[in-house]
Parts: sequence; structure tokens; C-alpha cells
Amino acid sequence: MPDLNFQIDGVEAQRYAAEPLLLFKLRVSEARPEARPTTPIHTVALRCQARIEPGRRTYEPAERARLVDLFGTPERWGQTLRPMLWNQSSVVVPSFEGETVVDLPTPCSFDFSLACSRYFSALEGGDVPIGFLFSGTIFFQSEEGGLQVRPISWDKEASFRLPASTWRELMDVFHPNVAWLALRRDVFERLDRYRSDQGVTTWELALDRLLTTAGEGVAP
Repeated sequence: MPDLNFQIDGVEAQRYAAEPLLLFKLRVSEARPEARPTTPIHTVALRCQARIEPGRRTYEPAERARLVDLFGTPERWGQTLRPMLWNQSSVVVPSFEGETVVDLPTPCSFDFSLACSRYFSALEGGDVPIGFLFSGTIFFQSEEGGLQVRPISWDKEASFRLPASTWRELMDVFHPNVAWLALRRDVFERLDRYRSDQGVTTWELALDRLLTTAGEGVAP
């Protein structure tokens, strides 16, 4: 019965998509002794959980300051830098023998109410350690020629260091020079009334005026 291994060979940004999307290059290979023939794999219904592992890298002073909201002050990071679930995705691996490489699509959000988006945006450079956990079902051809089914072992994992610049460049393509911010409805309604009362036409102008008057110590 086949046993599969998984490895991430690289990543690229999908620039022509309806939403920001990273394509991880996933290598799927059969683990077997060299003397044993390959097993014809009919298909693999694969599920993947991607987790950010922030404790596996170091941070510059400016990055540490921006991450206080997520992890607390740096002296607490020994307890707070825990893996964060990034997303879950599925892919159907087509038939192969030996090994194959497929694209593992991973949507990326720019919503700053999400911890993962805030984490990515806080980084100035370097890599983001990502851990991938795999599960799913293998459909393969037996030696007698029949189709058989086997679950993927629960301990199948892969690690990859995603360049922080790759995420930032992807966001610059889909959201150039903007940031998304979610507000409570009552706060939004107050901001909307302020914008209307001040006679400004955009949210940027309303917020800029509020920040300016706050900096001058003048009540808006």
C-alpha cells in the first residue's frame, strides 16, 4: 500500500485571480524502497492546514514594536509565540507514479482585524516560517488491478519559509497603497455622521481630519 511524502518546493503569487492567492509548489512522492516498483496512484483528495510558526524566526526592533498587540511585550514571547492557524485548503492531485508537483492554492486576506494579516504586515523582511499539515485519501491501483483506498497518515507534515516580500508584493498588486479595517457598526455610524457634518467626501479625508485635530489637541 502506498505511503506518500509531501514537500513544498517554492511559491509564486497568482496575479490573475479574483482574490489575492499564493500558489505553493507541492511535491507529492511515494515513499518506497528503490527495489520496489512504483504504485499507480489514481488520485489523491488532499486537505492541508497551514500554520504560521512565529517562534521560529527573530525580529527587528521595529517589528517587535508592531507585534505587541498580537503577542504582548517581548519578555512574554516565550509563552505567547504560538503557532497560528493561517488557512485550510483542498486540492485534488491527478494520477501519477513515483512523484508529481501540483499547485496548492492559498487565499490571502488583507483584513487587519485578522491576526495573520497583522502579523504579515508587521514584518519588514526575512521569511515567515509556515508549517503544513496534510490529511486526505489516496485512491490507487492494487497489484491485482483493482482500485483501493487508503487514508493519508496523520503525521504527514512539511515546512517552508515564505519570503515576507512575496506576501507584501501580492498585496501591492491587489490593494495598492490601501489597508482594510473593520469597525463596529456603531463606530462606523459615528464616523459617517462626522464625515457628513464636516462636508468631506471620502473616509480618508474624514480620518485625516480627525487625526490632525487630535494631534493639535482640538476637539473635532
